[in-house]
Amino acid sequence: MKTEIKFGLLFSAAQLFWLLFEYIFGLQTAFKDLHPVISNFFAVPAIVIMVYAILAKRTELDGEITFFKALLAGVLVSAVVAVISPLVILIFHYLINPHFFTDFQEYSVKMGKMQPQEAKDYFNLKSYILQGIFGALAMGTVTSLVVAAVIKKKV
Repeated sequence: MKTEIKFGLLFSAAQLFWLLFEYIFGLQTAFKDLHPVISNFFAVPAIVIMVYAILAKRTELDGEITFFKALLAGVLVSAVVAVISPLVILIFHYLINPHFFTDFQEYSVKMGKMQPQEAKDYFNLKSYILQGIFGALAMGTVTSLVVAAVIKKKV
């Protein structure tokens, strides 16, 4: 479990640095129109971290890992990320960009993408915390399935 915790913490740190990167380069302020597109590129470091996590688990198991053990390792990394994600969102909201939710509520309404109430319901702290938890579990499990299928070595 030590490996899964280590990579869950690494993943969470990467998320926080990505959010900081978005803020510094104006993706949450001046270039909001690019935000949805550029944010998807976080998939690259996310997949790389998951690959390294499962490879580390395989090394820990003397170079051999079953599909199930690889999948379990990935799911456990995802569970660690899910547990830490509310803290990441809170740090982001209170220390990096306290105006993110109101700015994106206004922007999405102004661009005609959402009605005011829809924007308030979507762009808020509670919604993003829930998205972080369930997104980490869902996307982490899907990524783990694919990576486990590729990384497995018969025991």
